[in-house]
Formats: sequence, structure tokens, C-alpha cells
Amino acid sequence: MLKTVQITLSIIGITLSIYGFMTHDYRLNFLMILFLGLFMLTLGINEFRRERKLYGWFLVGVFIFSIYVSIQSFVFV
Repeated sequence: MLKTVQITLSIIGITLSIYGFMTHDYRLNFLMILFLGLFMLTLGINEFRRERKLYGWFLVGVFIFSIYVSIQSFVFV
């Protein structure tokens, strides 16, 4: 189940980044950052399951930072 969520989130994030790169339309960057941040959260959950706590906390920190950046760029754009 978590593997399909990871694949779905990564495909959405990569698709949005390719769209922005090809069209030079960066209005959807906050969504790209949001989906890639959620992808990092799922990676962090997997690392906690594998008992690799340090790497898991790092990925959760990256998730929190990316959510902050995504919300900030959505509000101020």
C-alpha cells in the first residue's frame, strides 16, 4: 500500500516538474513541492519501519520544510 502511494506521489511530482520545465510556467511549483514533500514523508515512514531512526527523522524534517515552503509560496504568489 505504501509503495503505491510512493510511486503515485513521485509520478505526480515529476510530472509537474517536467510541465514547468517544458512550458516555463512556474505557477504550479507549490504543488510540485507539496507532492515531493509528501513523497519524502512516505520515505521517512519506511525508514522508521526499518529501524533507521536518524534517516527517518531527516526525511520528516525535509517534509516539514517542504510543506512550509509550499504553503508560503501558495500564500504569497
